[in-house]
Amino acid sequence: MDSNKNIAVVGCGYWGKNLVRNFDELNVLGCVSDTDVNLAKRFSSKYKVPHMAYDEILINPGITAVVLAVPAELHSSLAIKALKAGKHVYVEKPLATSKNDALKMIKEAEENDVHLMVGHLLQYHPIFIRLKEMINHNDLGKLQYIYSNRMSFGKLRSFEDVVWSFAPHDISMMLALSKSEVDSVKSEKFYGLQENICDIATIHLKFKSGLRGHIQVSWLNPVKDNKLVVIGTKGMAIFDDTQEWNKKLKFINHSIDLSKTTPIITKHDESFIIVNESEPLKEECKHFIGLINGEVQALTDGKEGLKVLNILTEASEYNKKNTNYDSK
Repeated sequence: MDSNKNIAVVGCGYWGKNLVRNFDELNVLGCVSDTDVNLAKRFSSKYKVPHMAYDEILINPGITAVVLAVPAELHSSLAIKALKAGKHVYVEKPLATSKNDALKMIKEAEENDVHLMVGHLLQYHPIFIRLKEMINHNDLGKLQYIYSNRMSFGKLRSFEDVVWSFAPHDISMMLALSKSEVDSVKSEKFYGLQENICDIATIHLKFKSGLRGHIQVSWLNPVKDNKLVVIGTKGMAIFDDTQEWNKKLKFINHSIDLSKTTPIITKHDESFIIVNESEPLKEECKHFIGLINGEVQALTDGKEGLKVLNILTEASEYNKKNTNYDSK
């Protein structure tokens, strides 16, 4: 096995196939694995790498890192096995399905001196990185409100609900932009198709800095809507991931006149912010490689993943304590 091709991708299905392709294009794909052996064989043949059972990967000294694109309920158990074996781990979102499992994963990574990274993809999106730079440069002024929509028609899940499936990306982005701890979490859920799996939800966030935000997620929406809106005292920004590349990030400059009895807000310039195009998933894969090689600092590590998981958990638990918000 080529010493540079040291990453195993476990799970070659709906999302895993994209990870296999990217790590192959980056010339680090060492092997593939899937419980569907025929599927693993097809990918093995296509990318000209071995296919291995998971236990074989763990004892293979040529594999130094494992990428897990498996169902969420398997994240912690498979990750912990890999971490115990001294492998770096990149696990798709959510990090785990419980706080205790996440803490065990973080502990194993620390004790074995290996990296644990969670796939919060949009943190690596060039458009989001540019938006974060604008906020750091105070282009929007003091942040007042952030909201996001992540809605589409399908694909349903039977284990995790739409909150756990869709909201991790938006929670991760909001935490990165706010630079503040979350003070409170509330949620409203709608169960339309399955008794214990919600299909539509709104999560309300209050940050200790005073910033407010909400996240709306749905897999029962007739049209796709992936949008993040950031409202500040000097300007507003819209990250619309459904638009063509050069129209994904819009900046709106405004001013507020507080001298009148009723405040007056005036919109000035609107402009699209041009960002060099690259595939977000490839940038995320590059980051994991850089992390393994000691070239970059961790961005979405286990601790960041745990913060996101804690908010997901609070959003889920809120309905159990406040049934008046729970629509059946």
